[in-house]
Amino acid sequence: MSLLGNIVWLVFGGFFTGIGYILGGLLVCLTIVGIPFGLQAIKLGFASFTPFGKEIVEEKGADSTLKLIFDILWVILFGWEIAIAHLTAAAVLAITIIGLPFAKQHLKLIILAFLPFGRDLRPIQ
Repeated sequence: MSLLGNIVWLVFGGFFTGIGYILGGLLVCLTIVGIPFGLQAIKLGFASFTPFGKEIVEEKGADSTLKLIFDILWVILFGWEIAIAHLTAAAVLAITIIGLPFAKQHLKLIILAFLPFGRDLRPIQ
């Protein structure tokens, strides 16, 4: 089921969302100061290609002070806009029964879009 869900996801917007994240991340990486944020945007891009069959996993050391500072900066600079975009997409998709699984994936991506440092999307074990 996750393969079919990922294919439909890619065809109806997931591919362009992922490419947008990756291109934005590459642009942010052009500045030396923005490299950590660009890498997180690129990670978000790859995560948004195939979200079905995956879960958010907190990495070791996710609660470190540096990652907390980066998360706060991320939220102020980028995260809240991305989270609102995913929330809006989830609300629109949740109107129909067919859109509910896709809305659930957008809700999953909100967590990564809001606090990406120390979290990753990995296949369900």
